[in-house]
Amino acid sequence: MDPQSRHEAVQSLLTAYEDKNPIAPLTATYEGMTLEDAYAIQLAQIDAFRERGRTIKGHKVGLTSHAMQRLLGVNEPDYGHLLDDFFYLEHMPIPVHRFLQPRIEPEVAFVLKRPLKGPGVTAHEALAAIDFVLPALELVDSRIKDWKIGLFDTIADNASSGAVVLGSTPTKVNDVDLRLAGATFHRNGQVVGTGAGGAVLGSPLNSLVWLANTVGARGISLDAGHVVLPGSICAMVAVAPGDTFTATFAGLGSVTARFSKE
Repeated sequence: MDPQSRHEAVQSLLTAYEDKNPIAPLTATYEGMTLEDAYAIQLAQIDAFRERGRTIKGHKVGLTSHAMQRLLGVNEPDYGHLLDDFFYLEHMPIPVHRFLQPRIEPEVAFVLKRPLKGPGVTAHEALAAIDFVLPALELVDSRIKDWKIGLFDTIADNASSGAVVLGSTPTKVNDVDLRLAGATFHRNGQVVGTGAGGAVLGSPLNSLVWLANTVGARGISLDAGHVVLPGSICAMVAVAPGDTFTATFAGLGSVTARFSKE
């Protein structure tokens, strides 16, 4: 893509945020779009958000399940940025109208106590950088119409990021086996999913290591105090006004997200 095409793609996505009208897949609009194009478009949006006073509070990793990787024909995850206004308080109503096509999924969130910067970050270095873990719910959203996304579409669209709800019970990482920590996911009291940490690249820790090394190669560090969402333990579920979702994790407690009825 030439600079003008990248700029047009950025403006299309920014407009979709504002007018709540999803756009056609970027890969259908811009033939020859590459991975570098996709991340450049994502970062240009983040720069625009920061110019408007928003701040980065962490990162998310997507496409961590083998099923999603097979669906999109890739063999590694992607990542996006978490901004300050993505974070909603547990049990407090989340305004559904802010989003275009919201879906939700349960995750184990890492909160960092020291920076991590790759390449070259190892598993033990990643463990040493974690302050604590929390049960979390990620609200994913797409500015691409009907969720007809390819890898480059979702990367450009900030890895389909939407919002985050963190649980209120911190747990030290050495007090839980992240691979085996199972969870039950409820929507309005009915089970809609189950899974365990091993669904995330074999362990959520592997996802954190991948992220630190991947963004580090682009000159980006994961900062102290930031939240990292390593990926979902089960399939995402569509959100409707008035819904309440709860994820209960073995050894980690639970987290609940409520959505407004408007």
